Amino acid sequence: MSGNHNTIAATAPVPPASEQANAGAAAGHVADDLQGRTWQTASDEDLRVGLEKAFDYRGDVTITRKDGTRIEGYIFDRQAGSTLEKSIVRVIPQDQSIKISIPYSEIAGLAFTGRDTAAGKSWAAWLKKYLEKKAAGEKNIELKPEKLD
Repeated sequence: MSGNHNTIAATAPVPPASEQANAGAAAGHVADDLQGRTWQTASDEDLRVGLEKAFDYRGDVTITRKDGTRIEGYIFDRQAGSTLEKSIVRVIPQDQSIKISIPYSEIAGLAFTGRDTAAGKSWAAWLKKYLEKKAAGEKNIELKPEKLD
């Protein structure tokens, strides 16, 4: 990241994409441990991978621009182009109703600052709970969605 990385609260960084072991992780699924972490953007590919994870994340993300400004909000769309200049991420800033577009080329770093409302609420998590209840002898186990708080 640029010299602005020290403005983000002290968090455990996420290793660059080139160093991450994603074995067993299904495409389009975010690891539950991103909440509260920063994403290292050592290369264009690291930035692209980080923005994909940020898109899948169900909490607010803080984007630090190369000019030092920060935008915290929900990433609801991204359009990957052939270059960073032609790629954009679309964000609804926190406590605002506007939607803004930010070119990837303007992004220096990412931090997963908001609570991930979907953490632990995946199909795999539900299935694990179901199988535990079944193994304990429970009957009439229902498929009920969990509250998002």
